[in-house]
Amino acid sequence: MDPKQELQEDKISSNKKVMILGGGPNRIGQGIEFDYCCCHASFALKEEGIESIMVNCNPETVSTDYDTSDKLYFEPLTVEDVLSIVDIEKPMGLIVQFGGQTPLNISGALSRAGVNILGTSPDSIDIAEDRKRFQQMIKKLKLVQPDNGTATSFEEAKAVTSRVGYPVVVRPSFVLGGRAMEIVYDEKALCDYMEKAVEASPERPILIDKFLEDAIEVDVDAIADGKTCVIGGILEHIEEAGIHSGDSAMVLPPHTLGKDIIEVIRRNTYAMAKELNVKGLMNVQYAVKNNIVYVLEVNPRASRTIPFISKAIGVPLAKLATKIMVGKTLQELGFDKEKKIDYVTVKESVFPFARFPGVDAILGPEMKSTGEVMGIDTTFGAAYAKSQIAAGQKLPKKGNVFISVKNQDKRNIIFVAKKLADLGFKIFATSGTADALKSNDIDVHVLPRLDEGRPNIIDLIKDGKINMLINTPSGKTTKGDEVKIRSQAIAYGIPLITTVSGAQASVNGIEHLIKKPDSGVKAIQEYHKKAK
Repeated sequence: MDPKQELQEDKISSNKKVMILGGGPNRIGQGIEFDYCCCHASFALKEEGIESIMVNCNPETVSTDYDTSDKLYFEPLTVEDVLSIVDIEKPMGLIVQFGGQTPLNISGALSRAGVNILGTSPDSIDIAEDRKRFQQMIKKLKLVQPDNGTATSFEEAKAVTSRVGYPVVVRPSFVLGGRAMEIVYDEKALCDYMEKAVEASPERPILIDKFLEDAIEVDVDAIADGKTCVIGGILEHIEEAGIHSGDSAMVLPPHTLGKDIIEVIRRNTYAMAKELNVKGLMNVQYAVKNNIVYVLEVNPRASRTIPFISKAIGVPLAKLATKIMVGKTLQELGFDKEKKIDYVTVKESVFPFARFPGVDAILGPEMKSTGEVMGIDTTFGAAYAKSQIAAGQKLPKKGNVFISVKNQDKRNIIFVAKKLADLGFKIFATSGTADALKSNDIDVHVLPRLDEGRPNIIDLIKDGKINMLINTPSGKTTKGDEVKIRSQAIAYGIPLITTVSGAQASVNGIEHLIKKPDSGVKAIQEYHKKAK
């Protein structure tokens, strides 16, 4: 008997089998969405008569339940551990698309060791991950991306920023969840960031991109079989670019983008899927500014929006992608055209701020959310209102709203304040914002700043006299007063909105709640039946 076989706790079968690499330990930025995809991969393999072997090491996940896969290896996601399991089990191939960034980071080493990676090739994965190769692909396809560069030192970073101009987004390469990602507005902040970036090296440089202020961000999830590419969904972010896609609320189908912009997004997605020879899932992040569609990044793997889109359109994309990886085509699977829906779905994020007193509840490029919910209805206002209720953000139907926004937001907040006043709300503001509102004939109650006198906004929050708070952070350094105000709002359970686009969507939702308080509830399957 083979000594390796003798040491095994169970017998190694000679069945056709596939190994699925999970996401590893649970952490913010890598969680339930990848567990969902891994489970669906296992279910799909069973349907195809293939034995499923799960490799994951997170006791909180469904993928590590004893009855999800035919076999579970509760081991770390390292090259050495995976290779030792491959040596024992001898699977026909490995699926690395469903565990987030962790399996992708080791896919190249596994491939070089002779392991068969199913679906999109490690070389295509590298094109998407490697900045220089990615730029070459963008140029070849005549697409547009924000000015960018890479750096391994402060001097290199300074050279890049002098070329592209501030502000810039800086981040390490090969990470998930926007960890250590920042928007940098000047040279001092850049120097501070590069000093902290201790892992910067030629193999893992710091990525520097021109930050597109006031752009609309768009997420696209697509599925391809090497020949045909079908878009699962185009998600328009409600918050502007600069807020991590895991934290931003999103709407499917897009509700403000024109048909011509959506068509450009579709063409770009098809072109990149073909060039990368994608077999399985692909996520693309775009930014739209001044009618130009910029490609921000491409991930040839399942993204955190796959479960949401799958439920929104009623198509199990992760299952279909698994079947593609083991030889099926989209035509064989009956999903060779983009599915149109005649209802609106909103994805909203859930945040843990209430559990961390004093933490500033501001959103940015680093992911902070710990979950998400869906709102679904026939109109955007209704769907958004439902998503807020599900996320624990109880939009008020009456009462007092405090508004304090940075200078560049004052023009856009006027329409929000006017609508709230028309709906019967009383508006409170500090002097700067109040002046802008008064000059546009909006009745506003002026409150002193925290150091100017009382009663101030914190007094009103504590007395239960504020029902919603709109506060956008001012500039690169958030003022101490703003942090205190936002923290108090969270502590007292008051709906807090920190972007103008979020305020506009909230007013949409409030108007629906006031005018149609009984919008009703339907099972998601009823919406799926109506889909074209």
